[in-house]
Amino acid sequence: MASSRTTLSLLLLFFLFTATIITTQQNEDDDDSSSPQLALDPSEQEAVYRVLDSVNSAISWRTIFSDDLCASPPEGVVCDYLFASQNGVATSVHVTEFHLGYVSDYTQNPPCSSNSTLDPLLFTSFKHLRKLFFYKCFTGARVSLPETIPEDFGSVLEELVFIDNPSLVGEISVMIGNFTKLRRLVLTGNGFHGSIPGRIGDLVSLEEVTLSRNSLSGGIPPNATSRLKNLKVLDFSHNFLNGKAPDSIGDLTELLKLDLSFNEFTGEIPSDVGKLKKLVFLDFSYNRFGNFGVPLFLAEMPRLREVHLSGNKLGGRIPEIWKNLKDISGIGFSRMGLQGNIPASMASSLKNLCFLALDNNNLDGQIPEEFGRLDFAREINLENNNLIGYVPFSDSFRDRIGRKLKLSGNPSLHYSKRSDPPLAGPALSSSATRVFTFVCFPAALLALYISMKQ
Repeated sequence: MASSRTTLSLLLLFFLFTATIITTQQNEDDDDSSSPQLALDPSEQEAVYRVLDSVNSAISWRTIFSDDLCASPPEGVVCDYLFASQNGVATSVHVTEFHLGYVSDYTQNPPCSSNSTLDPLLFTSFKHLRKLFFYKCFTGARVSLPETIPEDFGSVLEELVFIDNPSLVGEISVMIGNFTKLRRLVLTGNGFHGSIPGRIGDLVSLEEVTLSRNSLSGGIPPNATSRLKNLKVLDFSHNFLNGKAPDSIGDLTELLKLDLSFNEFTGEIPSDVGKLKKLVFLDFSYNRFGNFGVPLFLAEMPRLREVHLSGNKLGGRIPEIWKNLKDISGIGFSRMGLQGNIPASMASSLKNLCFLALDNNNLDGQIPEEFGRLDFAREINLENNNLIGYVPFSDSFRDRIGRKLKLSGNPSLHYSKRSDPPLAGPALSSSATRVFTFVCFPAALLALYISMKQ
């Protein structure tokens, strides 16, 4: 349970970190002495009370915040002034952000109760809403999305984020409106189902689309991504998507993260993925991509930090493509039907490698001695292959990595007289059970941050 909580914390940290990168910096608040003395419209204030009551009726919102809500709003509610375009004079004040669901002591959003509901006024009463954030608000009784959301909702919406609300169910298409200014669409860990709507392709301002950990099915419509020229993060992982991954993914030339893992995609990994020259993180693991070998186009993607293809029966040998990929820190090639030797260049070229999973393949030959000189290695999993000879890992190397050096299931491997064989790892490699975003989290996250700044 502790590991699970740590994993979820890392995942949430990534989403919040991504938000700080993609979100443009807001203007500083005006000094109190110069702020216009405008009050929130009573009908809008009543709608705020209704929304807060719906997520936590145990708090006396009307009593605690009985005055103008925008003068002294509760945590998680943000107001802003609307200015006249001609003379720059503030004409009204409105609610522009809702952040609901306790995250931490540093961001004390209004906590949600176990019987939270979704008040329809949220989608009809806030014409100036720019950000909407729900975290772990719908975890008990089933809560359904409205059958329809008004077309005029979200005309200025920039961020729509629902994280870990498993009881919130409905067609994901209902959540996609005429959001011409939307930059972040994050709907992860909810109960959404149905297919990916093609109208996502109309949201041309998008920089992040994360629809992971839902129950989405069907394929990816070719037109759903081809027009999103500003997209930096595309994550459809942990769903039930199938069919072939469209070549149009290669049109997303600004993409930094691409994650289609844990779905049911078939056929060949699109060669047009090789056009994504800025890509930092690539994960196609645990799909049903066919026997086409490790994609050679990886050699044309010099900014890659992590590549994960585990669980696809790609077959073939590990290609000699590593000289152009010197910055890679994580490789997940478990359960791929790989054959032949492990290239020494994987270690000699990849000096920053900290995670390597080649377990449960048909690899043979000796472990290249270069692997014993990987100074940043945190986990090396070579279990259940046909490797032979003496292991190249010194006692100090093995002391540093400990149980994360996994070599069992290779009967013909030998160890020095001073060393005992490493203990067996879990039945599945760590790449099979991984649900957080980056294996070598700090290094890869820093790389993504730098890439977004460029």
